[in-house]
Amino acid sequence: MVRRRAGGQFDHHQLLQAKESKIGTIDDVLVDKSGKVTGLVVGVGGFLGAGEKDVIVPFTAVKSQKKDDKWWLTLDEAKDSLKAAPGFKYDRASTTWKPENK
Repeated sequence: MVRRRAGGQFDHHQLLQAKESKIGTIDDVLVDKSGKVTGLVVGVGGFLGAGEKDVIVPFTAVKSQKKDDKWWLTLDEAKDSLKAAPGFKYDRASTTWKPENK
């Protein structure tokens, strides 16, 4: 069970691979009980939202960089490895992200 924090400056921000190609969109920010950011929920795969799945990326793996007066979030991870990662679904009743049941 993973707690979530709705809204925020990272929501719907693109997550780029270190080579600057888009690997997903940040859908949510995860925080622990002390308020520390622990992870990002990233939508990967699919086309225009169809067939997309949500995976959780540790916040420590995400780096920021400034390019052309804009801040970008990057992850040194292949898009295919994120697509192969376990998926999560948001449970509104408990306001948590839970592993998908396959």
